[in-house]
Amino acid sequence: MKKLIILTGPTAVGKTKLSIALAKAVNGEIISADSMQVYRHMDIGSAKIHPEQMQGIKHYLVDIMEPSEDFNIVLFQTYAKQAMAEIYGKGKIPILVGGTGFYIQSVLYDIDFSKSDENPALRAELEAVARQKGTAYLHSLLKECDEKAAEEIHANNVKRVIRAIEYFRQTGRKISEHNETQRRKQCAYDARYFVLTDERQRLYENIDKRVDIMIKNGLVDEVRKLLAMGCMRDSTAMQGLGYKEIISYLEGETTLEEAVYIIKRDTRHFAKRQLTWFRRERDVLWLEKNKFAYDEEKMLNYMLGVINNEHGNREHL
Repeated sequence: MKKLIILTGPTAVGKTKLSIALAKAVNGEIISADSMQVYRHMDIGSAKIHPEQMQGIKHYLVDIMEPSEDFNIVLFQTYAKQAMAEIYGKGKIPILVGGTGFYIQSVLYDIDFSKSDENPALRAELEAVARQKGTAYLHSLLKECDEKAAEEIHANNVKRVIRAIEYFRQTGRKISEHNETQRRKQCAYDARYFVLTDERQRLYENIDKRVDIMIKNGLVDEVRKLLAMGCMRDSTAMQGLGYKEIISYLEGETTLEEAVYIIKRDTRHFAKRQLTWFRRERDVLWLEKNKFAYDEEKMLNYMLGVINNEHGNREHL
């Protein structure tokens, strides 16, 4: 089995810097497992890594799509596998870095996304429900047919909510059960799965600081330019945290102060959901920053020991 390293964790925990040091140490290249960094022109709100931060380490799946295009789990899996083949071809190790747990899972377990037959009429009907009655109502329909999926999929993620309802209505099966079956598959790689985390209060403070920095660095202007480029408010890209809230401000629906408050609040909630997701995953190794006294060199050395099997059986770590 081929080696694969995963470095994930909640937003604003500090994955970027550690991932660069790790890539240098293991002769690796990085594949971004982030649903927003794929989009060009969306740099500030996505906290996108800058070329100078990469320090010569090649990154894949960054700036590959226009904001007008839809990006989804199936495309991610396809592009990630292509990137991995390229990295393996160089004799290097791929490192999946990012906070989108479902993306990581799709690669780790080679999840089958074979679609049930498309039903454009049903999809159009559900999209109309979302527009007319709101995302909360649409989410309530999902809760009626698949409560577990409703717990896992946020109401604002309209495309995934619709897909889950579609799956149930077309197959009579719950998509949560399908996903659970896929999740029990054997790992497709010789993987090391690290989750970087921090004390809750400290993480939340970092999230708030990051949002303040985004505003200072020009998030409002970034969103204004995207709208001027013709990006639609209901596009997949513009549903990202930070973007939809600033659109509400620019449309006169909220004040900037209210928009910033909502971004901070919803990002903290998002981080909490990320941690819940990672706790459900198998064979995860938690890197609790406080237990390493916030010393990145110690964290890196620990990771290298695991990667090189110096700590024995990983299941007993």
